Amino acid sequence: MIEKQAIRTVPLKGLQVFEAVGRCGSVSAAALELNVSPGAISQQIRKIESFLGVTLLERNGRTVELNQWGRLYHHEISKGFEQFVLAEQILERARNENALVLSALSSVVNKWIGRRIFDWQALHPSAHVRIVGRDKEPRIGFDDIDFRISYGSDVLQHEHYTELFRDWVVPTCSPALIKGKALSAARLLEYPLLHVEWERHFTPYPSWREFAAKTGAALEESSAGLSFTLSSSAIDAAVNKRGIVLAQMSMITDELEAQTLVIPVDIRIPLQESYFLAWDRAALQKPFGPAFREWLVSISRQQARISAPSTPA
Repeated sequence: MIEKQAIRTVPLKGLQVFEAVGRCGSVSAAALELNVSPGAISQQIRKIESFLGVTLLERNGRTVELNQWGRLYHHEISKGFEQFVLAEQILERARNENALVLSALSSVVNKWIGRRIFDWQALHPSAHVRIVGRDKEPRIGFDDIDFRISYGSDVLQHEHYTELFRDWVVPTCSPALIKGKALSAARLLEYPLLHVEWERHFTPYPSWREFAAKTGAALEESSAGLSFTLSSSAIDAAVNKRGIVLAQMSMITDELEAQTLVIPVDIRIPLQESYFLAWDRAALQKPFGPAFREWLVSISRQQARISAPSTPA
């Protein structure tokens, strides 16, 4: 088996000294910049010369300057030091970048955080947030994502996370559909029903069958209707008077205020799992990172109180 030989390099401290001598033009100027004595500079240069087996400096009158070998060597190593400076600048720019990237499920973007984000912007007008609607979990730390709102066990793919809130669903429809009628749970089930059926890797969304069982109302076995994989699409269909949907409370605040949706029977069912916030640890080193995380947690606590029924279910 062939053993790999260790690469022998000049100590970085010596290279730093030599780079400064070549750039500053003299030993004394380099000593002043590095805040060391000229003797310490000369000692480091001698170590490099001994390591390389060549002389790098020569005396020219009363000054000491780089000779032919020194100029050649300095030309090459200065490229490395320029790269060090560039890397530091890139890191500093990234660290001080105001932009925060938030990823969330498409329906969460469309009906919840995409609406609430304007409150954050009013508090922090100089901060820039880019919101990415994405149902597939991103790879935090590899994808260009600072924060992610995940549902249920999907959050376990991430290293740093905290619970946000458990949402509840409630029967919702356009007021034009029921025309001001007071409905019982049983009567409600006679209207066209809109169904939400999430992708299979999620825990099942609350169904009309669960609602019927909870209320003791009868549901026809052949109760047909449209099914949507996106909660937001089902809500939009309800706004358009296409039927009654079990809508997430977090996603219908604006519609209830605008009275484009009403709650005919206020009986709520909780989702099986909670929403979570995950983040890249580096995001907390950005100027607005910690404040943004705190704000997301704060509005989620508010949402938890709004979504839950006023009396225990």
